[in-house]
This record gives sequence, C-alpha cells and structure tokens, in this order.
Amino acid sequence: MIKKLLFILFLLPAVVGKAQNISVKSPDGSISLTFKLKNNQAFYNVSRNGTQVLEDSRLGVIEKEANLSDALSLISAEKQTIVKDNYSLYTGKKKNYSYLANKRTVHLKNPTGKKLDIIFQVSNDGIAFRYFFPGQGVVNIWSESSSFKFDTDTKAWLQPIAEAKTGWEHTNPSYEEYYLKDVPVGVDCPTKAGWVYPALFHSKDTWMIVSETWMDGNYCATRLSPEAKNGEYHVTFPGDKEIFTDGNAKPQVKGSFYSPWRIIALGSLKTVTESTLGTDLAKPAEKINTAFVKPGIASWSWVLLKDDFTVYNTQKQFIDYAAEMKWQYCLIDADWDRKIGYEKIKELADYAKTKNVGLILWYNSAGKWNTVPYTPKNKLISAESRAAEFSKLKSIGIKGIKADFFGGDGQSMIKYYIDLFRDAAKYGLMVNCHGTTLPRGWQRTFPNVVTMESIKGMEFITFEQQNADEEPAHATTIPFTRNVFDPMDFTPMALYKIPNIQRRTTAAFELATPVIFTSGVQHMAETPEGMSHVPGYVKALLRELPVSWDETRFIDGYPGKLVVMARRSGNKWFVCGINGENQEKALMLDLSFLKNEAKLISDGQEKNSFTEQQVKPSAKTSVTLKPYGGFVLVADN
Repeated sequence: MIKKLLFILFLLPAVVGKAQNISVKSPDGSISLTFKLKNNQAFYNVSRNGTQVLEDSRLGVIEKEANLSDALSLISAEKQTIVKDNYSLYTGKKKNYSYLANKRTVHLKNPTGKKLDIIFQVSNDGIAFRYFFPGQGVVNIWSESSSFKFDTDTKAWLQPIAEAKTGWEHTNPSYEEYYLKDVPVGVDCPTKAGWVYPALFHSKDTWMIVSETWMDGNYCATRLSPEAKNGEYHVTFPGDKEIFTDGNAKPQVKGSFYSPWRIIALGSLKTVTESTLGTDLAKPAEKINTAFVKPGIASWSWVLLKDDFTVYNTQKQFIDYAAEMKWQYCLIDADWDRKIGYEKIKELADYAKTKNVGLILWYNSAGKWNTVPYTPKNKLISAESRAAEFSKLKSIGIKGIKADFFGGDGQSMIKYYIDLFRDAAKYGLMVNCHGTTLPRGWQRTFPNVVTMESIKGMEFITFEQQNADEEPAHATTIPFTRNVFDPMDFTPMALYKIPNIQRRTTAAFELATPVIFTSGVQHMAETPEGMSHVPGYVKALLRELPVSWDETRFIDGYPGKLVVMARRSGNKWFVCGINGENQEKALMLDLSFLKNEAKLISDGQEKNSFTEQQVKPSAKTSVTLKPYGGFVLVADN
C-alpha cells in the first residue's frame, strides 16, 4: 500500500505539469492556434499548413494587485464559435469589408481566485488574441507577459521608437524612424524604448505582420521589446514620461474591460499586404454624424515652402491651385493665427468655398509634453477650450484640423486622442494627426479620423539629403509595414524640385506614390510652380485621381526593393509601381484582370520627365522600371 502511494506521489508532478492543449483553426483550416498551460504558465503557438510559424509564446499580465502570468489554472474553455462582421470605411484599401473567423475563449484564474479570460480569433489571414478583465474593482496593470517567439532564422523589418522627450523641442516619440530592413530577429535595437508596430517578419515561405488594434482608452498603446532573446519579442508598455499632463502611462481601469487585440496577419506576402485585420478587429464606429466626412486631396504650401509662406496671399494662391487641380482641400499650416489671423482666415474660407475647396487648419497639441513654439497653442487640451475653438471653426466653415506634436503612448495620452476625435466630430471636423502614434484602427471607430502621420515622410526629405537618399528604399518598405492597416499621411509627390535637396527618385516614382500610399486626405507636396513643369497628361491624371478605393490588389514586390499595387475606384483601375533600388528592372506582370487598353505613364529620358503610351494589358504585361523609377497605368474595366 505504501509503495502504491509513493508511486502515485511520484507521478503527481508530471500530471500537474502536463500541457493542456486547446486549439482554434481558421475557417479554411490553413491556420491553427494552440493554447496550452505548461508548468502553470499560459502559452500559444501558431501553425500554417501544418508547419509551425510561431513557437511557444507567452500569455498573461502582471497587475499591481495580482500576478496573472504564473501559477495559472484553467477554469474552462468555451466551444469554438464563428464570428462574422461586415462594415464600410471612408478610407483604406477598399470600401466594403467582410471578416470571418473562429473564436474560442479560455477562462483562467490564479491561486487567489483572481480571473483572466483570453479570447482567441483565427481568420484565414491571421490570428488575434486579447484579454478580458472581469469586473473586480480597480485594476492597475504593470506589464504584459505576451510575446511573439519566432524561429531564430526569421528575418525582420523593424522600426525603433525614439526615447520620450528627446529630439527637436522634446517632441519624441512620434513613429518617425526608418525601418531596419531584412535583419535577423534579435538584432540590437538602436533605442532602449523598443520597436513599434507594425513589425514584419519572414520565415521560410510565411510572412507575418504584428500589430495591435481596438484602442478605446482603457489601455495604453504598446510596442515590442528592444531585445528578443532566442527570437522572442515581448509586448512592452510606454515610458512614464509618455503622458497627458499629470495622467498615467500604464493601464488603470475600474470595472470590467478588454485589452487591445494583439494581431498577426500571416500567409504569403500578398495575403499579408492585402490583410485588413487592423480594422476587422478595431472597435466599430461610434454613433456620430458622418455626413461631413469626405475623403479628398489637399494642396499644401508648408512642406516645400516652409514657415515664411504661411501668409494670406500664398494661401489664396494654393486655394486657386487646389481648384485648378480639382482637389477638395487646402491645408494652412502652423502660425496661421499670427500671420493671417481668424478674420482673414474667414475671408479665405469664404473665397475657397466659391472654388469648391475646403480649408484644413493646423494646431499645436500643446500641453507640457513639448516645447514647440508654433501656434495656435493651448486650444485643444481641455473639453472647454476645444468646444470654444471648434465652435468658432464651424462658424467660419473650416472642414478639418491637423493636430501636431503629441506626447507618446501612455493611457492618459490615448484618452486625449479619443476625446479630441469625439469633440471634433460633434462640430463636423475631420482630424489629421502629426507627430503622432500609430492609428491602430481609429479610422473605423472614428470615421472623422481621415489620416495620421506616424511616418518619416516627405518633410524629412526636405530637411536633409540623407533622407532623400533613403527615400527609394523607405518608400518601398512602408506599403508592407506602416501602411498595411492604417492610413498614412506621408504627404507624397514632389514631381519637380525640392529646395536645396537632390531628389534620388524619378518623377514617375513620385507620381505613383499617392496611389501606393493610402490616406483619407492625401496632402500633396508639389507646388503650383512645380506643377507648371509637368505635361498636361500628368495634370489630367492628377485631376481625376480617386479619393477613395473600392478594391486593392498586391501585384508584385519585396519590402525595400519593389512595390507594384493595383487599386480600383468604380470601373477605373490604377496600377502603380516604384523601384527601391538603383538598378533597372524588367517586370512581367499579370494584369489579365484588366479588360481594356490602358494608358501607361512612365519615366522619360530625364529624371523629371515622363513618357506616355497605350498598352494592352495581359497575363504577361512587360514594364521596365528605371533605377529609382516608377510607373502609373490607368485602365477602364
């Protein structure tokens, strides 16, 4: 009897430590996520077509009040259910979206009885998980154990985030660094703050892009750890300085709430590039009047002409320019309140209205998180000041605002964004944020959020030659990373000259970027002077350029080297390509979905010149890209 008891006791640790596996598969069966408890810690892994693409990765959180990362036990696991969703967006890869996934929830507890739910959803293009915290008083979350563990042979495209309160006038972080391209996982991060989303990975024949979505103010925005021992990146929180006034950085919530979704789109490069998981899992649109939300193209003087030209006469010229190009908006940038004034802005708004052009005005996000001197300042930081300012803008007839220089990713700063979006919607104002965090699906939750910068864009090219030198590789990386899920205000297209800078890209490369980059309002860098040097057929193309898309297809490319994308608006297709390398490329493209003859605009003999020809698209359409060159093909279907 004693021997039998000892034998049972000997076996007991093995039974307790044994992994408890719970699986969720995609509707088509190609992707499988497995959850397990191993030594009382929660893990998950992911397989595609039977091959593991994400190794055992951690789950769980550490609260001030409780450890929900270790010593966990399984209460129960719900049966797999189907999730379906259909929605529309004003801006993005297409107009109408459908989402289909299988869902499963596991209910866990720690030794004190504190509970945590983990919700998994697996679609045909990726996986997602998030935490649910049942209402158990005030919750203070200190950290997450969540991680993404890749095979050590995996390659990565990663953008570091700058340390808070560094840089010009203490304006960092603002998601304005270059991606490290095709580097091994675990490569040293240039900063201590970590890597931003989206982060792209390539392992064998599978591409994976990691991000997050569903930012409702109950959580901070997160990022990936700067170190990745054995290929494992952990979800980390923003620094203590990344706050709104005296608010909190880490999540602090009373009652029940959800964390953001952690998402991984995975599959072929085409599948990942076309994925819409970032909005599929975003919080649905709030009930606000959206009749005023109208995507468009804007003229903009500041990016090439800078501060001295934010004056009445120049802005009137740019209103005329927008009208001539049949663009919908004109953006008037920093210091307009001092250099033009509200009364004269009203005159410009009235004049613009006669030209069917709407005005967008710049604002400093203000607060004590930056020391930027530009104005208007201190107009947005309280509900009362926003109401007063937005009411004034509505009476003037302003269509939107550009708010600049935000202070990071802490929970209080995320709440500030949301308050700003909601208040702007009340007064019929669209919002564009610069010096900002990643949108993370906000364009679905708040349809008046038409674009956000969150990128090292055209303005940096105008500052330093090294940024112009980097543009070809940078511009062919971000369609696979930053711009996959969210609108991006790169402010593209300098067709002629950039003052004091030698542009590396060709004119046709620049012409392709407003189609390849998606943004609810596309702010064009080119000036009236520069536009006067381009041929009439290029101007005609830019006058008919769509402001929203019905469909998007990835045609060809590789991050940092080449991008060919096709976008459809109505029955008109725009197929655009850009070459990120300093070598000519002869492409053979499958354009058999185009039924009619097409117009092809590509590079001429000189860097700033174009050629135009008619082509008959087929399954083997030949297009030659010059070094750092591009093309735009337009066809009716």
